[in-house]
Amino acid sequence: MALAGELAQQGLLSLSWLLLAALVNAKRKSLPVYIVSPASASELVHTSRQPSCGTQPLQRWVASMSPHPEVELSTLKMKEESLAQGSSFSMREPDYEQEALPRYWDRMVDGFKREHNSTLFSNDPLGHLENGGGRIHNGAHYYDLHLANLETANSGLARKLKGRHLQMIAIGGSIGTGLFVASGKSLATGGPASLLLAFSIVGTMLFCTCQALGELAVLFPIAGSFSSWATRFLDPSWGFAVGWNYAMQWLIILPLEIIAASLTLSYWDESLTRAIFVSIFLFTIILINMFGVKGYGEAEFIFSIIKVVAVIGFILLGIVLNCGGTPEGGYIGGKYWENPGAFHNGFKGLCSVFVTAAFAFAGTELVGLAAAETANPRKSLPTALKQVFWRITLFYIVALTLVGLLVRYDDPQLTGGENEADAKSSPFVIAIEEAGIQVLPSVMNAVILVAVLSVGNSAVFGSSRTLAALANLNQAPKILAYIDRKGRPLVAIGIAAFVGLLAFLADLPAQGAILDWLLAISGLSTVITWGSICVCHIRFRHAWAARGRTPEELPFQSQVGIWGSYLGISLNVMVLVAHFWVGAFPIGYEDMTSAEISKNFFLKWVGAPFVLFFFGTHKLYYRTSYVTLNDMDIDTGRRDFNVPILVAQEREERETWPLWKRFYKFLC
Repeated sequence: MALAGELAQQGLLSLSWLLLAALVNAKRKSLPVYIVSPASASELVHTSRQPSCGTQPLQRWVASMSPHPEVELSTLKMKEESLAQGSSFSMREPDYEQEALPRYWDRMVDGFKREHNSTLFSNDPLGHLENGGGRIHNGAHYYDLHLANLETANSGLARKLKGRHLQMIAIGGSIGTGLFVASGKSLATGGPASLLLAFSIVGTMLFCTCQALGELAVLFPIAGSFSSWATRFLDPSWGFAVGWNYAMQWLIILPLEIIAASLTLSYWDESLTRAIFVSIFLFTIILINMFGVKGYGEAEFIFSIIKVVAVIGFILLGIVLNCGGTPEGGYIGGKYWENPGAFHNGFKGLCSVFVTAAFAFAGTELVGLAAAETANPRKSLPTALKQVFWRITLFYIVALTLVGLLVRYDDPQLTGGENEADAKSSPFVIAIEEAGIQVLPSVMNAVILVAVLSVGNSAVFGSSRTLAALANLNQAPKILAYIDRKGRPLVAIGIAAFVGLLAFLADLPAQGAILDWLLAISGLSTVITWGSICVCHIRFRHAWAARGRTPEELPFQSQVGIWGSYLGISLNVMVLVAHFWVGAFPIGYEDMTSAEISKNFFLKWVGAPFVLFFFGTHKLYYRTSYVTLNDMDIDTGRRDFNVPILVAQEREERETWPLWKRFYKFLC
């Protein structure tokens, strides 16, 4: 019987190979082949186990088979080698024919429908309560901090930003009018030495802030990161104030940058109607953001490359010009540091430049906001943060040093612009013009135009993501949380576009004054945001240690540690003090009227009452309290990393790198 059973099994195996061979032969001849139903297959197995070795039972079974059109195998594509001996055909997935895609118009319309999760954040059942983060207890409103942390635990944004996008956003994303244009006014106010010293101090502050930002963003890559961290680690009301102030800043920057772009075009022809170009620029910026986060990333990648190449080119040209590389001009060296001098307006001039430098770096923190939409922030973000150091060193310190060597601080063109965004007062353009080079001033002006559009693009991204995040935290109208199936916060982008219509004030004589007052509302937003990041990092580190954990357990550690955050917050306070001093007692205030002094002060400090208003209103309504270390939640929404394994894998990978790659990775 054992022998008979073994022969039956061998016969079944041979029969299986025979059927598979027939199937392949039929496939080659394009004959229809049908899948055996389970019932028929069991009948075949039962028949093959009969003691008889005849073929009649098999013939009867084949004759009784009826085709099933709905499972015709010839409609499926298979590789012939998948049927070869030794393969596992049962474990292979057939290569199905792709169904016909919907028409382009249908796909586009469908993309505007609400995303299935319907929020920026996770589809947690608690996140769909009517009141969101706010509840009523004993007739009083209170803010449910635990619920807010749950809602921000997992971002539902499309994670389509790659490492190259994040690196270029970090290295060139915020290079705009602050460097190319506003540095001219700073040079005229404080002189070349003040310009260099102030930007170096603020650059140090920003480097410490970005390191703290990176540590938090890798561990908590959530949308609306700054306000969410402030809500979690400091006070929900402070998170509300920081978030709204940050969103308002970018909303106002959008029309300001579009006006700056239209003013840039007047460099070639002052008779042009600016409203035409305002329409073109506004439409272009909104269109880029309608392609989603990937469209924003690709645009910033291209814009940043142009800006980086331009700054490097200017540095090389500036060295040549300073060494007397033109036929008309001789060796310049440091003569402008001697006459008219290195400093202007003394210590107050330095403080004025100190304040201007702080706002010239605005936008660097966007790399943390973009981390929520990055495919692998743990790998991409630390690399991108290294680029911040080189941007500060190369693009600001080196470039502005050459500007101070090539342009006198008493050059009248530095203060001859219509406003702070007028490219005619750019020291970069002035330096090239005074060298007698005919074509390059226009090229540099075109680069300034690209830089301005880049900042406008970032303004839509920053404001829309922050508004949508605030809405999901019940800190803004819920309609702002509308996310379509392409991952675009459509309503928030629409709000940004609506505010962008203010750019049509470009042809009005009073447009500068109007935008100055609008920008002053959120004028302190950058410094407040940076300071909040440093304080959040300090508080997080204390809570992390209170839970018995060590910094070595973090997937990414700030290179300057917790003491770097203490230095960062100290320098932020210094900026605020200097801001108050130059606001209350501006340069030349002895010759100014009381109305002019008051206007200057309120333009610089009107943002402070708005921050206090947002903070106080939210605190009075929800009765929030300061988050203590024991109540602080450092687990919800935290990305878990097996740090020892990751470190070992990275160490093993580094050992295979050639020497040049190790050196490059150390620097960049």
